[in-house]
Amino acid sequence: MIRLTELKLPLEHAPEALPALIAKTLGITPGDITRHTVYKRSYDARKAELQQVYIVDVEVPSALETTLLVRFAQNAHILPSPDLVYHPVAQAPAGLQERPVVVGFGPCGIFAALILAQMGFRPIVIERGTKVRQRTQDTWGLWRKHVLKPESNVQFGEGGAGTFSDGKLYSQIKDPRHLGRKVMHEFVRAGAPEEILVEAHPHIGTFKLVKVVEGIREQIIALGGEIRFEQRVTDVLLDETSGQKRICGLRVLDQATGQSHELPARHVVMALGHSSRDTFAMLWDRGVSMLAKPFSVGFRIEHPQGLIDRARWGKYAGHPLLGAADYKLVHHAQNGRAVYSFCMCPGGTVVAATSEPGRVVTNGMSQYSRNERNANAGIVVGIEPSDYPDGIRDVADWQAAFGAEDGLRYALQAAAMVQQQPAQYHPLAGIVLQRKLEARAYVLGGSNYEAPGQLVGDFIAGKPSKDFGSVLPSYKPGVHLGDLHAALPAYAIDAMREALPAFGRKIKGFDMPDAVLTGVETRTSSPLRIPRGEDLQSLNVRGLYPAGEGAGYAGGILSAGVDGIKVAEALALDMLS
Repeated sequence: MIRLTELKLPLEHAPEALPALIAKTLGITPGDITRHTVYKRSYDARKAELQQVYIVDVEVPSALETTLLVRFAQNAHILPSPDLVYHPVAQAPAGLQERPVVVGFGPCGIFAALILAQMGFRPIVIERGTKVRQRTQDTWGLWRKHVLKPESNVQFGEGGAGTFSDGKLYSQIKDPRHLGRKVMHEFVRAGAPEEILVEAHPHIGTFKLVKVVEGIREQIIALGGEIRFEQRVTDVLLDETSGQKRICGLRVLDQATGQSHELPARHVVMALGHSSRDTFAMLWDRGVSMLAKPFSVGFRIEHPQGLIDRARWGKYAGHPLLGAADYKLVHHAQNGRAVYSFCMCPGGTVVAATSEPGRVVTNGMSQYSRNERNANAGIVVGIEPSDYPDGIRDVADWQAAFGAEDGLRYALQAAAMVQQQPAQYHPLAGIVLQRKLEARAYVLGGSNYEAPGQLVGDFIAGKPSKDFGSVLPSYKPGVHLGDLHAALPAYAIDAMREALPAFGRKIKGFDMPDAVLTGVETRTSSPLRIPRGEDLQSLNVRGLYPAGEGAGYAGGILSAGVDGIKVAEALALDMLS
């Protein structure tokens, strides 16, 4: 087949217009086309007349295909169609007794387990949270009743943090093997809408994701896999007799009974997600190699969705083909900080996303319809490990984050690391900053899981907000208006105050005085990385496969799923070597 890109047609066009354009582009007649398939469809709003932009795979007789590919050999928009079929790298032999273990059942863990199951390796999955439907009930308990369940919430449980999000399924990762397509096909197979295979910026939405996650779980089980919920890994068992650390098992706490047991395992995928802070600390204590990494902090911002639609689509705003508009913004502030929009949720809601008592965290969520009244996005500021709490100088912050004994121990480690090498930062220092900001937000919101908030006009002017205007916040349990200047470090506040008017020059009305800021957004990505080698194993623990967003190798549902596939393949090949 031949792939054609950048085929543009008016927003509203007749069905026969696309095959006619294909024929014109290739210099053939429509009758020469055996069939055509739309691979991707997007929209170009840069001109007054909005256009649909297609990527199409075209089948013609083989002799004609050869002729056309030679004729257009120098045309970057006419190429052979790539092979999109997923090809497993291994197959478990019959009777294989060893079973790999996957820790975490978010997008990365789901696809690691699925691929291992499809290759016949019968994985065991350990998930600290509950099944997705129970998890949904528990999450609504926080939103409606201010009751947090620390092991069953937006962060923990079947489906991971991506379940309570916009369900975006696009990424900017390099994907030469088209593993993202494998992820998408499995979602469709499990009940996702087929149009996600075509849309340039596909999404599923929370309610549909629940069904999809359940469908994939049942497939893993049908293929011999096993998924154990409400089981938390509390320790890793390491064998050092060969002079090199090797994982040989896990200590697992059954959270329903309170009983612990040992699970033998020589191949373990650690797909923890970015909020498994206790597990990160345990791995660090066991000597697993880790590094501090940058992440971002900020607030959620809400506007009327109609304002964003008009700014993005102009006269086409509200057109049924387009749906709710999104945006992507970035501003480089004078103080050197980058401010950017993150996880934009058209027609969605701001949600309570904490997983720890006494802390407030925000995130965004949309349903598949994206028909809520507000648009929301994180407006966040990039920070570096050099911004994180220092060692013994900030010992109170370390102790507030990890307790008196462990906090002091980590603070002393941090001080020693910086003394030995000035640019070396403690891998857990980012967690200290996150917990500090989340605890402060809890207090600013009234210490009842309401979130602190401020109107954009007041935030820019530096004065507290007292009453909402035309934009009503969607965050549940509720928003407590005041002054957000104390919610983040001064450099972040200054950069955001500069960025909002700049964003208003890019999207008219973005800095409208009544728009609402809700704090805080702290879990944009993992604050640490667990480095791995070319074989995707930990640098210093054989058999341990750090994976996904928590380990610093993904940033969203699609990239996490792709990383899960890669790690599963590497693990399978190692088991058979």
